[in-house]
Amino acid sequence: MSDWYVWAAIALMTLSTLITRSGFFLFGHAVKLPPRLKHALSYAPAAAMAAIVIPDLVAAEGVIDVSFANPKLLAGIGGAIFFAATRHLLGTIVAGMALFTVLRLVL
Repeated sequence: MSDWYVWAAIALMTLSTLITRSGFFLFGHAVKLPPRLKHALSYAPAAAMAAIVIPDLVAAEGVIDVSFANPKLLAGIGGAIFFAATRHLLGTIVAGMALFTVLRLVL
């Protein structure tokens, strides 16, 4: 692959990203979404995060592992319980990582 091909691909991808995303900034005020759709879209960030995190918690080396021997899953559950009780994000990260470290060393 030549250098000009790589730079052309980068430039075209940058241009396509700018074109597709600038429409929301330029015409976003003119588009009115129904209230039900706005409410449904409010769940999109949580759904995207779950789609990224949950496969990592339950899949160890390409194999699904939902047993009590999976330290990632147990630490994730512990972190979720901590967050539900305290609603403290930084504390959740610290508690989850500490629990994962302990479980990894014990299991």
